[in-house]
Amino acid sequence: MITQLDKRTALVLVDLQKGIIQFPLANPIEDVLANAAKLVAAFRAKNLPIVVVNVNPSLNKRPATRKDANQPPREFDAEWLEIAPEIKTQPDDIFITKQTWNVFFETGLHEQLQAIGVTGIVLAGVSTSIGVEGTARSAFEFGYNIAFAQDAMTDMIAEAQERSIKYIFPRIGQVDSTDQIIEVLKGK
Repeated sequence: MITQLDKRTALVLVDLQKGIIQFPLANPIEDVLANAAKLVAAFRAKNLPIVVVNVNPSLNKRPATRKDANQPPREFDAEWLEIAPEIKTQPDDIFITKQTWNVFFETGLHEQLQAIGVTGIVLAGVSTSIGVEGTARSAFEFGYNIAFAQDAMTDMIAEAQERSIKYIFPRIGQVDSTDQIIEVLKGK
């Protein structure tokens, strides 16, 4: 349950991109995108930063550690990388292309957020147990106060999402609905 948000909180939307949202997902992507769009509108109304993230694994130059692992394709077309149109981005948003599960890994995001005084983040996106959780673990290590919009995220595996939301996220932040997070945000 969400109790408060920091005065300088950023919204971080993970991998809500055309290529990812077409995978089979545990929750209807239309609902996830609608809730993420509501968060975007609420953060804009408060003039708070919005971080829009996509992933391009082909940028990862590290060798695969398992040769027999199911690896994603190495080349992605521009449309695969585009943010879903339901997420209305603006030029002053912070745009990050990550190469791994963690938005903070080798992207400069931490430094950008520190430069504008951000101390808390609200996380949403795909996949809950991969990109969102990977980012959350790093954000926790950097000392950010974290809120998770549980109905603005989904996973390819329902059990993986459930475990992240039930066991991991409550240990490093607060978990609640989009509407509850927006209510707390309005009270700022």
